[in-house]
Order: sequence, then structure tokens, then C-alpha cells
Amino acid sequence: MSVGFIGAGQLAHALVKGFTAAGVIATHRITASSPDTDLPTVLGLRKMGVNLTTSNKEAVNKSDVLFLAVKPHIIPFVLDEVGPDIEDRHLIVSCAAGVTISSIEKKLLQYRSAPKVIRCMTNTPVVVREGATVYATGTHAEVEDGKLLEQLMASVGFCTEVEEDLIDAVTGLSGSGPAYAFTALDALADGGVKMGLPRRLAVRLGAQALLGAAKMLLDSEQHPGQLKDNVCSPGGATIHALHFLESGGFRSLLINAVEASCIRTRELQFLADQERISPAAIKKTTLDKVLQQPGVTVRGVANGNGRSGLSLLNSSRPGVKKI
Repeated sequence: MSVGFIGAGQLAHALVKGFTAAGVIATHRITASSPDTDLPTVLGLRKMGVNLTTSNKEAVNKSDVLFLAVKPHIIPFVLDEVGPDIEDRHLIVSCAAGVTISSIEKKLLQYRSAPKVIRCMTNTPVVVREGATVYATGTHAEVEDGKLLEQLMASVGFCTEVEEDLIDAVTGLSGSGPAYAFTALDALADGGVKMGLPRRLAVRLGAQALLGAAKMLLDSEQHPGQLKDNVCSPGGATIHALHFLESGGFRSLLINAVEASCIRTRELQFLADQERISPAAIKKTTLDKVLQQPGVTVRGVANGNGRSGLSLLNSSRPGVKKI
């Protein structure tokens, strides 16, 4: 089995590092494509022995399992580019937030009668084999395809299959969750520093507290509220601290954060469906090469917010639809 990544950013780097640490695949059997060869993540992948290329098509041709690890609004353009190269052996795994299985299948059905597509949502702790991953299988993906992906992702953390309509909520919870945890840890460390602790020690103690609490919960059958109560002595320091958290709307803030991430995920699908991309974003993709091809022109378009985007048209054939 060989694995390919279209996109060589943080997610691809984290997954490759996790896969190789778990020993499920050798780096020489992994290919990643990126138009920017100077990215720190690209340099890191090269040091690990991954095959790097600037060609998405090459990544497709050298892989059996192909991870789409680019921004959601880039997905339609990538599929237009590599669609003709997809073969029956390929298992397409989308890691893009909000992009639905049906939208990917619709694109690929122009080239294959039964494209095998799986949508997954994971998170960056896969780099230390403590990731949280869910996946949903597409119309043409077989049971063994799901099991293959689950075998890969279970090697770098927790993995389970869910219905696709739950994945946006998962994105808001565990997909974005590490950022919430890092923000909380940064604030906890600031509190420690304020009260006299050295920064390095404060960060280490805060991180260990979160790690230990998570492990206690996962190893226990108790509700997190009960575990919280176990720490709070009557009239003690912890219950006074929790009072401050409650007064500041701590719970509501976390709930709202999950909701905001979930809502934005759904908006990203809408943006992907528009097949429009900002001039700034286009520089970060292989589309700048597409624009250099004969007959391809750029025309300004306005989106629903009144801001300009780009519509790619092939001027050599009148009436051709957007790509």
C-alpha cells in the first residue's frame, strides 16, 4: 500500500509523523505534493524521507490511499485537476472541513463510474498518536475501505465510524479542540506566572494537569462532573476558583466555541460549492500554474458579501462552465 497527500501542511506532517512512529507505513511509500517547497512542513517531510513533488497528479499516480489535505475552498479545483488520474484502486480520503462526500463524488463521477470516497475529521494530536478521528464512507466505498482507513487512523489515536451529518459537530468539538486546550493551557500558565511560578514550570504543570485529567476521565466510567466534584473540598480553594470560572461564563464560552466552529464548517462547504477563491489564496495552490495555461483567463466576480473573488474560465471554448 502507498499513501499520497495533496497538500503538505500541518495536517499532512502530523499524520505522516504519526503513521511512521506507529510503524504502519514506511516513509518511502508516502508521497506529498505542495506548490511551496520552502514550507517548514515540507522541509520536515523531506527530512523524514517522504517523496515530495510539486505535482498533484504525481501524488495521485504514486498512491493507493489519497488524502486531500488542503483548504476546503481548494478541493473543487484539485478534483478538477486530478480527476482524470483517479483509478479504481484509489481510495480518496477528504480531511477538509465541511466538504461533503456528495460534492466530491459529484466531481469524480465525471471521470469514474464508482469513485471510492471517505470523509474524515481528525486533529493534530495524531502527531503524538493521540488523535481523535471520525469518518463516514461514501456511496461506492466498500466495508474494507473503511476498515483500511480505520486501521491507519487507529494507529495514531482514537478512530470510529459515524454518520456523515455528525462530522461538522465533531469538527467543532475535537477537530478544533486542541486549539481550545492550548488556549486554556496558555492562560493557566499565565496564572501560574502571575502568582510567582517560572514560565517553563507553569506550562509543564498546566499541561500535566490537563493530560492527567483527560486520562482519568478516559480510564473512568464516571461523569466529568463527578470527577470535578471529587477535587472540590467544601470551602476549599478549588470551589472558589470554579466560582470565578462560572461567573465568567466559562461553560457557555466553550459551548459557544464548539457551535461557532461547527457553523463555520458549514459555511466552508458553501464557499467550496461556489468554486471561487480569493487572489491571496490562489497563490498558495497549484492554481497559479493553471492560470498560466493557454486559454485560461481570470474574471472578477462578486460573492454574496459584495467582495470580489475569482472565476476561472476557459476562453478557448464559448459557453464552457466554470471549473
